Amino acid sequence: MTILTQYSTRPGMSVADRSDVDPGVAAIAARFVAARLNFEATPDYPGAVPQDMATAYATQDAAIDLFPDRIVGWKVGMVPPAQQARLNAHRLAGPIFARNLWSVGEAPSRLPAIRDGFAAVEAEFVARIGAVDPDQMDWTLDQARAAIEGLHIGVELAGSSLPTINDLGSAVVASDFGNNGGLVLGLAIEDWEARLAGIEVETEIDGVLIGQGTAGSIPLGIVESVRFLIEHCARRGRPLAAGALISTGAVTGVHQAAIGATAVCRFSGVGDIHCSVVEAGI
Repeated sequence: MTILTQYSTRPGMSVADRSDVDPGVAAIAARFVAARLNFEATPDYPGAVPQDMATAYATQDAAIDLFPDRIVGWKVGMVPPAQQARLNAHRLAGPIFARNLWSVGEAPSRLPAIRDGFAAVEAEFVARIGAVDPDQMDWTLDQARAAIEGLHIGVELAGSSLPTINDLGSAVVASDFGNNGGLVLGLAIEDWEARLAGIEVETEIDGVLIGQGTAGSIPLGIVESVRFLIEHCARRGRPLAAGALISTGAVTGVHQAAIGATAVCRFSGVGDIHCSVVEAGI
């Protein structure tokens, strides 16, 4: 297997060569990107563990610059209550790349997991965004709701080369693409605003019911996830383009799944999404 270690933001320049990126941050980003591209586990965090979200997102930005793909959407995750005050954050974000966006088909969707890394199945509501003002830094809930062109059912593959990513805290999660490994985009929900509260969601893994919830299970609601993400990306200088997807949070929880596992996420009155966890690179 060819080892891919760095990708240039401009010909002949890697993130590690840029004067505006801390060398330690650049090295961590390069290691995470190489691990993902080569389907290799990272047994330990590859450098100094970030203690704040600014460092985490600096690492994520460096990794985005290295990764040879375009961003088609973002995932939003929840920061556990015990960490919120210290990190001054309730939610976190990570990019979803084009190669890791899959549409529901007749066969179960394949979720590629790095062996000895981290993989989990998450049932999610996925917002599709219309055109937004890239210069607007502050958003209200009403403005965020108006920016939603459509809402879909979906499944996020929470995935990382680092097996302990969730145990090390939300700054670590944010630093490695928000622990995102991909997104399965399901059916659009017709008249979603009227129907959303009544949609019951269940997740089964290997035939066992492992989680239940509704949109109300997401703290402050899915529109708050959209509001946060639009504002967050604008302030990072990565404003959303029309058509961007936002995976708004794990409705039934974060359900770790081993390679070989099968999963079904059921959205009452809308549809089911069947998935199988497979080894990445095989």
